[in-house]
Amino acid sequence: MTGAGGASGEGGGTAEQARDAALRLLTDRARSRHELTTRLTDKGFTPSVTASVLDRLTELGLVDDRDFAHQWVRSRHTYSGRGKQALRNELRTKGIDPAVAAEALETIDPEDERDRARELVVKKLRSPSVRATASTDRDKVLRSLVGMLARRGFSQGMAFEIAKSELEAVGADTDGLEN
Repeated sequence: MTGAGGASGEGGGTAEQARDAALRLLTDRARSRHELTTRLTDKGFTPSVTASVLDRLTELGLVDDRDFAHQWVRSRHTYSGRGKQALRNELRTKGIDPAVAAEALETIDPEDERDRARELVVKKLRSPSVRATASTDRDKVLRSLVGMLARRGFSQGMAFEIAKSELEAVGADTDGLEN
């Protein structure tokens, strides 16, 4: 059976239905082509219908992995405090080509990444319980801060340096710690 919007896939729906589903997904947020392919496949659309719809949406500029990667990196770095390593992993899971991901990640200035990590540590150190622990068990707090930054995708060296520096700024004794 062929609908008004295009050929029907074997039980998968028409191209018009796939287009409508893709457009609904794009109203929530920008998505990579890989994400859209996965979601449309999960909805039962055939690979040929999915590919033709996504090709058309790409022609119209509604699906653009390069633009998506740049938006994702900017947003997740700014609002979620993600470092380059975490962002690289997120882009990989979203099916972004490694070269496109690298290009998007280059938009993060190294000093900006350090500033963002510092902001996260300062925010964490404002917690009364962390400050109290910092005065009695600096090693525990240092490990906690480094771990928090590492989980967010900041390099271990940067995480250690910033955590140690900010602990010193709040008066915790970090002398003698090894890098």
